[in-house]
Amino acid sequence: MEKKKLTTASGRPFFEFENSMTVGPRGPILLQDYFLHEDMAHFNRERIPERVVHAKGTGAFGTFTVTNDITQYTKAKIFSEIGKQTPMFARFSLVAGEKGSADTERDPRGFALKFYTEDGNWDLVGNNTPVFFIKDPKKFSHFIHTQKRDPKTNCKSPTMVWDFWSLNPESLHQVIILMSDRGTPYSYRHMHGFGSHTFSLFNKNNERIWAKFHFITLQGIKNFTDKEANEMKVTDLDHSQRDMVEAIERKDFPKWAMRIQVMTDEQAKSFKFNPFDVTKVWSHKDFPLIDVGIMELNRIPENYFRDVEQAAFDPAHVVDGIGYSPDKMLQGRLLSYPDAQRYRLGANYEQIPVNECPYSVANYQRDGQMQTGDNGGSKPNYRPNSFDDIVADESYKEPAMQLESTVAGWFDRNENDDDYFTQPGILYREAMNEQDRINLANNIVSAMSGICGEKRDEIINRQLCHFFRADIQLGMAVAKGLDVTIDEKTMDHAR
Repeated sequence: MEKKKLTTASGRPFFEFENSMTVGPRGPILLQDYFLHEDMAHFNRERIPERVVHAKGTGAFGTFTVTNDITQYTKAKIFSEIGKQTPMFARFSLVAGEKGSADTERDPRGFALKFYTEDGNWDLVGNNTPVFFIKDPKKFSHFIHTQKRDPKTNCKSPTMVWDFWSLNPESLHQVIILMSDRGTPYSYRHMHGFGSHTFSLFNKNNERIWAKFHFITLQGIKNFTDKEANEMKVTDLDHSQRDMVEAIERKDFPKWAMRIQVMTDEQAKSFKFNPFDVTKVWSHKDFPLIDVGIMELNRIPENYFRDVEQAAFDPAHVVDGIGYSPDKMLQGRLLSYPDAQRYRLGANYEQIPVNECPYSVANYQRDGQMQTGDNGGSKPNYRPNSFDDIVADESYKEPAMQLESTVAGWFDRNENDDDYFTQPGILYREAMNEQDRINLANNIVSAMSGICGEKRDEIINRQLCHFFRADIQLGMAVAKGLDVTIDEKTMDHAR
């Protein structure tokens, strides 16, 4: 193999790598030792800003293969024919944890997918849960602050966490999932993934339906108990990362089945609750899962920073045949996600290889940090113009979305939509076995035991009321674990 010369970043061959240029053997270092300063200046800038959420992640490349025809619902080219393969990249992550967190922390897991389609990149950015803690984006930064560090102590604070959840009963559904053993997945390979939000699909006739995306692990669900998760923290902070790398290297390629639920506009208008509320699920009995295809991950990036750390996912990135919905949390993410990427990676973050569309890209965006392409060359940077051959293809025009109102205002998110207890109760009674229910109560008790301060009793009693409203047995189990006496007044309030 031909050896390469050591060079500076500009390509100048350089020999003196081991020793700095000094005035005599023991003298001070000269400013003109450029290689020293270049090397240290780059070292000082090796860390880009950490993601505010989803900081620690694991990524892999793979393929998505269509196994079932859904062209009656969507004209997206990724689904155009059975057997079609599309290259993709996936990133799994902790949500609240920092970059040095343990992979087994009790935390939701990010489930972000990038499909490199001939109509552009499609990003599906969700979690390993079908619901979320809140349903209005105005609450997002405040919720995340409770998952981070106390501004005074710089420690994680159960008091902050449970204060927020107890004041926002819409969080209960996700809280129960998080506090169950699904809050500590064994590995990224052994958990489901969800687009979580409602999206829209439209076909070649521009007929629109609403849809939810599910990714069912074909490895089977496998979780740690709370005790096992804590033990793994001591053994291996990077358990999920190592598990993914080792599985792919031994060619045990992890797979997920993509399935969708669909709902017509007529069904949405007459539905018993807001179908665009991300704190609730659509019943599989009423809206059964429809098979679409298989996602397989089969290649670990050669360089973690280049591909995993610099991967940028935006739910705003949809393709022809896939669209948005009135889901308020989704609408909020359409702005905040690409804004976060521009702050973290620069205005031209989509030119980074892992984010770059492998097909044609033509627009009038120029200049800015990290401009690594030809910057449009000598072509005009304005439109309309008399010189280039870029056309706006009318066949990609999206169908109009019918809005339910012409009145703009600030509407109470809970008005006529404040049942946050029925679905968590069903989850507890019907989706969990007896051991799951025992573990859930124990995990809640362990987490709530850290609540402290003068508002401790108030926060605990408020949260207990939510548990009682979901299921009396759950409320009693948590109250008993916290050594709280439940009187008739508390029970009446819960009812």
